[in-house]
Amino acid sequence: MKQLTKAEEDIMQVLWLLKMANVKQIIDELPEPKPAYNTVSTIVRILESKGFVDYKKKGKGHIYFPLLKKQDYSNQSINKLVDNYFQGSFKSMVSFFVKKNDVNLNDLESVLKEIEKDTKK
Repeated sequence: MKQLTKAEEDIMQVLWLLKMANVKQIIDELPEPKPAYNTVSTIVRILESKGFVDYKKKGKGHIYFPLLKKQDYSNQSINKLVDNYFQGSFKSMVSFFVKKNDVNLNDLESVLKEIEKDTKK
């Protein structure tokens, strides 16, 4: 799977949130300073060429929608991060973040409870 640039990921975040949107609706959801219409339109067409989005014709315009689920892209991105920076060890990655972010024992226990709850579903 191809990686997204920061600008592409910003657009995808909006599309994942809205499910379907035209360029103007995408721009409305982006933070200030708002990018130019042509800039967003170009990025959306790049995303289309990469296979991340598709569109439906609506009148004279297009309504864009994601082809890839956010969770699927997140999983792929995390796996790449673990492989590239932590030699494929999830344990090393978690240990790194716990140490670097000074996570206390209560927070760590809370995370473990969330994981246990999610695995029982």
